[in-house]
Amino acid sequence: MFRIKEMTYLILPLLILLGSQRHEATAQRDNQSSTRQYKVGMVTRSFEDNKRKNWQGTAARPLRTAIWYPAAATATKEETIFGGAPETEVFTPVTIAPAADISTARRKYPVVLLSHGTGGSAVQIMWLGYYLAARGYIVAAVNHHGNTGAEQERTAQGFLLYWERAKDLTAVLDKLLADPVFGSRIDRERIGAAGFSLGGYTVISIAGGVFSPQTFAGFCNSPQRDFTCEPQPEFPDAPRLFEELKNNDPVVKESLRHASDSYRDKRVKRVFAIAPALGSGFTAAGLSQIKIPVGIVIGQADLVAPLATNAQRYADLINGASLTVLSGDVGHYTFLAECTRRGQTVVDVCRDAEGVDRAQVHQRVAQLAFEFFEQGWPKK
Repeated sequence: MFRIKEMTYLILPLLILLGSQRHEATAQRDNQSSTRQYKVGMVTRSFEDNKRKNWQGTAARPLRTAIWYPAAATATKEETIFGGAPETEVFTPVTIAPAADISTARRKYPVVLLSHGTGGSAVQIMWLGYYLAARGYIVAAVNHHGNTGAEQERTAQGFLLYWERAKDLTAVLDKLLADPVFGSRIDRERIGAAGFSLGGYTVISIAGGVFSPQTFAGFCNSPQRDFTCEPQPEFPDAPRLFEELKNNDPVVKESLRHASDSYRDKRVKRVFAIAPALGSGFTAAGLSQIKIPVGIVIGQADLVAPLATNAQRYADLINGASLTVLSGDVGHYTFLAECTRRGQTVVDVCRDAEGVDRAQVHQRVAQLAFEFFEQGWPKK
């Protein structure tokens, strides 16, 4: 979920090629883990899901995916995006090794699939992907069709047919396992998923949680309703447009028939949800289906996906789930990409409460995620 009007460049495919200089320096400074530190390579893949149409019904569903991975130590080429003049940049400059060879330090690497928030994009959670890749992970972040700033057009279907996102992750995993570069380098026993906001819902869905539109509608008609029930600022017309589509669009009607299906992907062994949304759209029975470890983190001051009706509800109803609440004024958008001083001045979602250091929050949460994944993989 992010509220940016002037950042028109977020719709450009170029933006999927980012990584953070600051994160790179942090990765090299971080001595808290004995895990090897790698250079971070990055490529993009224009995957498609041939089993589903795009929202226009004109082609296969696009799954443009950013992939960060441990790069070979010999990689010398660097690419920096957002490295322009300070008076023009909004996000913190980023350096990666574009299309570098994958490191041969290990024969196989674990994988984490990443899911962004409403209206966001893969690069907005690259801080997590970069951290994991520097520590020996292949990380794949898809731009969810119709619900991403990486496309010129956002759609009501993309915003409100939430369950289609879990199918995106499954399709990307299929493609990644068949990829000529990465497929043979993936440890198939060590596959996880992580997501932010609506991406948090997405990974809980792929873990086996069964969403109930009726339960969510009942919550939104109750005095306990929260911000997740409101038209989202990234596309406020989506609910109104969707009312027309759900009765007339055959693709939408078919999707709605499968709203309460299970989208469990048994290849995914652990999931990590950051400020997850739609917690009140699940019954206790719907979340009891989850049998794998779930880690959850949220800021205490989150007003977009409030703790009580989202992260806390997930933690209470998912057997064995762990919940970390970051105290103080950490809010929802603190989990988006770091911003420059100019960004903090001109872009709403770049502004954290006084005393909140976004870089430090990212470092703490990324380390929590890394430790969560590392502690649960099968022993080799």
